[in-house]
Amino acid sequence: MKKICNQCQTEMIENCKVNVQHGAYGITIKKKGKRLFSGVSAEPKAAVCPNCGCVTLYIDEYEEFKK
Repeated sequence: MKKICNQCQTEMIENCKVNVQHGAYGITIKKKGKRLFSGVSAEPKAAVCPNCGCVTLYIDEYEEFKK
């Protein structure tokens, strides 16, 4: 599903990598589980609007967070 900018309704450029400047670890989105080692984690990606520069973070593994 293509991402559309919330600001100007332009199709966004997806699959951009997210880096923390001067950081070696990056960013991870986590959800704790009820049992030990039952949590879920995902590496976020960014979508960038080529028209207005708006940036949206998203994950591909969003279905795993519903459980």
